Amino acid sequence: MAEIHADEPTRRDFLYVATGAFAAVGAAAAVWPLIDQMNPDASVLALASIEVDLSNSAVGQEITVKWRGKPLFIRHRTEEEIKAAEDVNVSDLPDPQTDDERVRKGVNGELERQWLVLVGVCTHLGCVPLAHKGEYNGWFCPCHGSVYDTAGRIRKGPAPLNLEVPPYEFVSDTKVKIG
Repeated sequence: MAEIHADEPTRRDFLYVATGAFAAVGAAAAVWPLIDQMNPDASVLALASIEVDLSNSAVGQEITVKWRGKPLFIRHRTEEEIKAAEDVNVSDLPDPQTDDERVRKGVNGELERQWLVLVGVCTHLGCVPLAHKGEYNGWFCPCHGSVYDTAGRIRKGPAPLNLEVPPYEFVSDTKVKIG
């Protein structure tokens, strides 16, 4: 009979290592789909930033585009809407912000007050508000009655915050890049 030395690997040692490696590969194969499903959807990544042409938008008109799976409101405000937004006493608002804080500078370095870009999701429970509705002629959320003014600021209702202003910049006089 052959002698077995304790410092030499045996057939049993090989089986232990092979079984352990097989189990590790099997566990990784089982866990990978669970980890992979947590990655963002490809459509969200594809729309991380978009450019919108504003040249066809008339004064008083609102464009709705999809960005990161959410509606985005781009309103070409009238002089009356801008004046109404600027004349508000900010200290009376639930989420105080001036109209100037909600618009961005154009390519010429001046505030583009006529353009307002907002994420079109109510800050209460995520409904989509209706444009040019409500007593402030801004947006009205029919789900629970939140009312926003012409700058997208909450004026009445259960919504705790103003409509979100996404990161955006003007790349030309007629194009805006969002995201």
